[in-house]
Amino acid sequence: MLFNSIQFLVFLPTVFALYWFAFRSPLRLQNLFVLAASYVFYGWWDWRFLGLILVSTIVDYLVGLQLQHTTRNISRRALLITSLSINIGLLGFFKYWNFFIDSWISTWASVGVTIHPATIQIILPVGISFYTFQTLSYTIDIYRRKIEPTRDFVAFATFVAFFPQLVAGPIERAANLLPQFLKSRQFSYSEAVEGARQILWGLFKKVVIADQLAIHVDEIFANYGSLSSSVLILGTVFFAFQIYCDFSGYSDIAIGTARLFGFRLMVNFRYPYFSRNIAEFWRRWHISLSTWFRDYVYIPLGGSRVSTAKALRNVIIVFTVSGLWHGANWTFIAWGMLHALYFVPLLLAGANRRYLDDAAAGKLLPSIREFAGIILTFSATCLAWIFFRSPSLTQAFDYISRIFTDWSVGDAGTTKYLPALLLVMAFTTLEWVYRHKEFPISKPSYPQWTRYTVYFLLSYFTIIASKNATEFIYFQF
Repeated sequence: MLFNSIQFLVFLPTVFALYWFAFRSPLRLQNLFVLAASYVFYGWWDWRFLGLILVSTIVDYLVGLQLQHTTRNISRRALLITSLSINIGLLGFFKYWNFFIDSWISTWASVGVTIHPATIQIILPVGISFYTFQTLSYTIDIYRRKIEPTRDFVAFATFVAFFPQLVAGPIERAANLLPQFLKSRQFSYSEAVEGARQILWGLFKKVVIADQLAIHVDEIFANYGSLSSSVLILGTVFFAFQIYCDFSGYSDIAIGTARLFGFRLMVNFRYPYFSRNIAEFWRRWHISLSTWFRDYVYIPLGGSRVSTAKALRNVIIVFTVSGLWHGANWTFIAWGMLHALYFVPLLLAGANRRYLDDAAAGKLLPSIREFAGIILTFSATCLAWIFFRSPSLTQAFDYISRIFTDWSVGDAGTTKYLPALLLVMAFTTLEWVYRHKEFPISKPSYPQWTRYTVYFLLSYFTIIASKNATEFIYFQF
């Protein structure tokens, strides 16, 4: 079920009303209702994949309980390995089987050996990368003795399958979200209103900005061989904002929806395109994933508190795995490795923790140095996005090559991109002005008539643009 669909428009208010009026107490019944609603939400795509969520849920619930009562280190490690093997095994099979088989065939073909394997048609379950990481963090944190396991299976199952963030995050930690299922929740009008604002803003970003930019991005990337460098650059910038508004729009809707039901999810984006270096970008982009890799991969490997050679190794491993997490294609691995190359100089210079505040904090305009850093970081990010968007490495390199070799100013008819460019510029300006807020229309301080005018305009343009609505990009991951 898509957030930007008629089905969800009916589903959300129905679940909201039943949740607060029919199933308000006892707590276990309310959680059971949320679990049932979450399974309906996910099963709307394909009910058969509900079995995968249930397997992960049962495995990690039982492993968590056993970890609490097991003191021998070898037994605890065996339990952790069981959880890792089953969860990552399922993820690997459904997401990477064809990728590794095809890569294996291509490798042998390069030395003249032809292999004809049996073909398996595997459908990638929506959101499997997200809920797998979420449930794994529960088991790992119990293994590390950072949290205690819960005996409430319904609460745990609801934590795993909570519908607002089930399909594309944020990837929540048990320490934050699970306790919210274990205590009674009271309706808060102010939180519900703030949640509705965030849902509206997320829908606007997705439907009005991302989906409209997608039309131009698809056209440019499909016909890049006949377009000038200026148009190709424009296509890259458009994709940068398409994927940002698409993914952060989903996060806004998820966080806002959770607020309607009395839950607080973690912030997943903090205006990443105003970052002054690539390290700051990764502290602001897909925060739930970047912190997951930091806590469960980078730090266990030694982080930066090891020799320089090992620290560099750790950076390369984390970014490569991050790229592979996004998809079974060498383009994603190249995207991750390119970000690793961006990050290495900062690590060597000890500048990876330099910018921890907002750009131009307390000021309207950034300094020349900050502005240069923002432009350089955004440009580097856009270059990497070309690999992310391209279907193959060959096309990615060809696209980049044409940017730097075809210096013609533009093509006939490029004025059609002007409205989209103005939309991007207006959106960027709005985000810059309100970058100190969680999202631009959060807790507005302007007069009531102005607020309702803004809500009306955002709603109006969202409805008008909804005819071009598409799935969220991160559903494929």
